[in-house]
Amino acid sequence: MNLFYAPGGCSQASHIALIEAGMPHKLVKVGRDKQTDDGRDFKTINPKGYTPALELDDGTILTESVAILAYIADQSGKLLAKDGLDRWRALEATAFMTTEIHVNFRPFFYPDATEAEKGKAGKMLVMRFATIAAQLGDKQFLVGEQMTIADAYLFVMLAWAAMMGIAVPEPLGAYSARMKSVPAVAKALAVEGLA
Repeated sequence: MNLFYAPGGCSQASHIALIEAGMPHKLVKVGRDKQTDDGRDFKTINPKGYTPALELDDGTILTESVAILAYIADQSGKLLAKDGLDRWRALEATAFMTTEIHVNFRPFFYPDATEAEKGKAGKMLVMRFATIAAQLGDKQFLVGEQMTIADAYLFVMLAWAAMMGIAVPEPLGAYSARMKSVPAVAKALAVEGLA
């Protein structure tokens, strides 16, 4: 299995999940020029042009973080409850981060975004992180007592918030610090050159 990734990008959530799930994989770095570090045009692998993309052993390509994370959880039997409300809460939180948090970082990554666009997005991010902080409460992980795919995604979003100077409410600061000590997270950061 190959994970096409960009260091520190949202693909890092899939990288963390693969490590935590114990699934063998190879990383293939994608540059800003959309060339892979093994010499391929990434747009022929994922015509959408962005990471993550997961190439399965049979050559099938999966894209979109939620689908890849759910696939990893399903195949490994880890990172997502098989049934019950905890399963749906983890999927709900992961979808919320994709549609309400991740998307609001967009202006911070585009050089032609105006300060007004960044300001509006920043205010929305503060509100959305407050929602996640309320869900986390004083728990170690976002849903239940075990790390889920939602935690892998949240860790990346919090790293982006720190990088962009977006204030996040407690308990998210302490949560992010704790997540850095999770072996799968520490390994992903080291492998991506971000430790």
